[in-house]
Amino acid sequence: MNREQMSHIAHAEHPIRSPLDDGSVRRLLERGLTQGDERVLDLGCGGGEWLLRALTTRPDAHAEGVDISETALAHAAGAALDLGVQDRLVLHHRKAEEFVSEQPFDVVLSFGAAHAFGGFLPTLAAARAHLAPGGRVLIGDGFWERPPSQEAVEMLGNFTDLATTVDRVVADGWTPVDGHISTRQELDDYEWACWGSLAAWALDHPDHPDTAQVLETATARRTEWLRVYRDAFGFLSLVLRRTSDSA
Repeated sequence: MNREQMSHIAHAEHPIRSPLDDGSVRRLLERGLTQGDERVLDLGCGGGEWLLRALTTRPDAHAEGVDISETALAHAAGAALDLGVQDRLVLHHRKAEEFVSEQPFDVVLSFGAAHAFGGFLPTLAAARAHLAPGGRVLIGDGFWERPPSQEAVEMLGNFTDLATTVDRVVADGWTPVDGHISTRQELDDYEWACWGSLAAWALDHPDHPDTAQVLETATARRTEWLRVYRDAFGFLSLVLRRTSDSA
């Protein structure tokens, strides 16, 4: 089973592919989409969950999502049809870092996709290129709550601590107008959901040729979480405006 298929199974019970609960997602969208008729772009949209939630609560909004996963985009398209928002959603099957649009967007989203751009600040640079004057960026990525082990850095990336992360964002020309630090419950719920969903799939499909691989992966990822990065990793979501639209 390939990585894309495993990811789809892992997120079956946690469609927001970040350690955020429904209340946190709702609040971030409320702070980002303040008018209700925004043009919204999600760079690395996965199954489109952020966009679907935005469109179902804001009937005048329009959205576009970009992702390399055909499986995830097919899920997003099907869900949009079920929700009756398909006429206001455009999906693009391509690398997020290669996406171009003739029209700017009022809101640009990117959660847990910074690796595609090479880090937090390169992701913001990509968002800036798509953002209309006065627009907002909603972005989420990791940071180190405590000094990590070398193994954790090699596994997840070379994050910085919370204060340094925010300082770098500000120095890059952005002003946070809201934010959220994922709680321990949100972090743990996300990990339990992902690796539990994989394990449950394996147990429910004992005769499938990929069962052993999927169960082994679930076990390995759960162990990595508990033994390598659980005590050090944090997740930060920010609502940002450009400090100067001429910058």
